[in-house]
Amino acid sequence: MTTSGYAAQPWLALLDEAQRAPVSPPDTLVHAIRAAVAHTPDRTALAYFDGRLSYREIDALSDSVAGHLAAGGLERGDRVAVLLQNSPQFVVALLGAWKAGATVVPVNPMYKSAEVRHVLDDAAVVALVCSDRAWDSYLRETAADSSVRLVLTACELDLQTRNDTRVLNFERLPAAAGTADLVDVARQGHPAPGGRDLGPADIALISYTSGTSGTPKGATNTHGNIMYNAERQRTGLGLPESPVYFAMAPLFHITGMVCQLAACLNSRGTLVLAYRFEPGVVLDAFTEHAPHYTVGPSTAFMALAAHPAVTPGHFASFTVISSGGAPLPPALVEKFRAGFGPYIRNGYGLTECTAPCASVPPSREAPVDPVSGTLAVGVPGPDTVVRIVDDLGQEVPFGEQGEIVVRGPQVVPGYWHRPEATAETFPDGELRTGDIGFMDADGWLYVVDRKKDMINASGFKVWPREVEDVLYTHPAVREAAVVGVPDGYRGETVKAYISLRPGAEEDPDALAAYCKERLAAYKYPREVEILPDLPKTASGKILRRELRSRSHESQ
Repeated sequence: MTTSGYAAQPWLALLDEAQRAPVSPPDTLVHAIRAAVAHTPDRTALAYFDGRLSYREIDALSDSVAGHLAAGGLERGDRVAVLLQNSPQFVVALLGAWKAGATVVPVNPMYKSAEVRHVLDDAAVVALVCSDRAWDSYLRETAADSSVRLVLTACELDLQTRNDTRVLNFERLPAAAGTADLVDVARQGHPAPGGRDLGPADIALISYTSGTSGTPKGATNTHGNIMYNAERQRTGLGLPESPVYFAMAPLFHITGMVCQLAACLNSRGTLVLAYRFEPGVVLDAFTEHAPHYTVGPSTAFMALAAHPAVTPGHFASFTVISSGGAPLPPALVEKFRAGFGPYIRNGYGLTECTAPCASVPPSREAPVDPVSGTLAVGVPGPDTVVRIVDDLGQEVPFGEQGEIVVRGPQVVPGYWHRPEATAETFPDGELRTGDIGFMDADGWLYVVDRKKDMINASGFKVWPREVEDVLYTHPAVREAAVVGVPDGYRGETVKAYISLRPGAEEDPDALAAYCKERLAAYKYPREVEILPDLPKTASGKILRRELRSRSHESQ
């Protein structure tokens, strides 16, 4: 087909006037915070258990952090790594680094020493912000002889007094030599350095990919990338004025960073933080704060639905609930709606497009493809063009599968110091996602699977998502992941890893038979293994790579 099919943007008919309207976002989130301080200085910006910080307070605290970093020798454009869970300390460190003119490198606190060292070296990190426990247990040694010259540590017991032991089950450590305490520094009242304002083209984040398929690369998310998506969310979600967001996704992940932190503070809302995901803590926070919006992976909603204390009342306050970061099975959407009321709205994005590039508009429900049973991930925005191309880069007709490619204001300029990878992944500025999908004639986008996850069984293509979606319709299945494993006769064969719902019992052979009744003979899993939990990234994405390694080791 010609370019005109996608260039016509059929999805525009699915968007309302507010979603189609042009946007003019603030230059950076720092600019948005300053505007909030000018208009609503005493509005609560951050709620952390029983702690509250206003916009005026987070502005002053982050000013002081910026002044401290600048006085310590941090220069404009230097990199500051932040390894913290969902806490006010994360937000203050982030804003402080930006006010000092730095680029922030958000790092998963669950990373091991070698993973952290890769990031520190690759980004040539100058300053490090981490928990006092992480510094004491391994980061002191990890950062030794690296480019790190400034260290701020934080105890997440600060800025609240409830000390919920379900997540805050640790004690404060004595101050370590050569470090300063983040909250102490933030309260010292240092003025922010002058002449370091950043703009839309400056790199805000070096976001390292999750590494589900290899060594993490640093995507260079600009302030313009972040604020475009934050502003699109502010104008398009239909949330009330000064909305309450619950931060379910980790803030160090691009989904949490953009769809929660940036979108909420850009909306002059209240961001509710609860350190890390723990289902009981999350449900209590829903009751206490009555949030209007949250976003999380499908695995988080499975965990909430399985909690013994969950009721429909926990979700009564929500205007919109979104899912991203992991595939959303149609069966989960319907089970969740039947049990608790809300319709979970699918979304699709990557670190390289600064979180969402397609989502389900609040006024619509995603269709399910009648042939494959795949739930649509949404539609692109008005400034975004999503195309489906074949192996030669040529567009394929609507309804035909190919690689998803994305062009728009949220797509990053490239990878940090990786010109070859940038040229390969972003030819002419268009993102080659590595995801296989298709688009229908109305503009709904469907993601079939990762290109590299396709299973070749006796020459037949098997996409793991299709098998997983069938498994999720089984009442005993909580989590499912399908991988290809070596097979002497078929080349590869299909294996399913399953975790069961609380109290459920099921025989692996019975689960295989369940799939056999519903799938072509070459697709159903010849092997089923039941595990207590499936391995996941911090964003909730199930790690097929680890499961493949497990299968290969057992051969």
